[in-house]
Amino acid sequence: MSLESKQQAPTLVMLHGLLGNRHDWAEVIAGLEGIDCLALDLPGHGENHQVQVASFEAFHHWLSDTLINCGVRRYCLLGYSLGGRLALYHASCQPLGLEALWLESAHPGLPAGERPDRIAHDERWAIRFEQEPLENVLVDWYQQPVFADLTEAQRIRQVQRRLNNDGSAVAKMLRATSLGKQPSQWQWLENTSLPVSYFSGLWDAKFHDLASRLAAGAPRLRHIILSGGHNLHAEQPTAISQQLNAWYR
Repeated sequence: MSLESKQQAPTLVMLHGLLGNRHDWAEVIAGLEGIDCLALDLPGHGENHQVQVASFEAFHHWLSDTLINCGVRRYCLLGYSLGGRLALYHASCQPLGLEALWLESAHPGLPAGERPDRIAHDERWAIRFEQEPLENVLVDWYQQPVFADLTEAQRIRQVQRRLNNDGSAVAKMLRATSLGKQPSQWQWLENTSLPVSYFSGLWDAKFHDLASRLAAGAPRLRHIILSGGHNLHAEQPTAISQQLNAWYR
């Protein structure tokens, strides 16, 4: 990629998942070819653990302001799990300068009837994050069905990696951005002209099924299937980098 085309290419903005931080993308970034990246710490996380947003709408404004402050005018978004849900909401607001969206293991939104149960589910976790020793909560967190593909050694490693979180900050973000409070984006994904790609892992039964259903209803959406579980950027960073490089080329 020439210097001129690199300057003209959109910045790749990366949003991690709940309990993560911007360094989660390091291996993906290492495989990128001349792509200008901006990996952000979400509110309540990393160096932004004191930043609070109260809703998806508030996050959308926070992200827009952050990009302006960083001098980013043209950009693509890559989001994992919670970061993907936030990226999806932001994209649905049709921000100026957004040129493509990549989602990794991200939920497009629940039917209205399922939302109250999910809000209650996330509230129970939020209370635990606020009140219990973080390590105890994390041990249980990584026993959830969505992490079923992790080995015991991987679970232990994840718990150790996430001990630098602030439990009360995580609780606030979990409440504000509960899947139960997320507007459904199924229809937006079916109708948008924005290039959208979705990474799903073959061993992540729930999200692979979601992505397959989504692709069936949204013919322009690119469904990229990788061998792996829920956390593909950790398991298959090279494959994700290759997909991004190909798009940027």
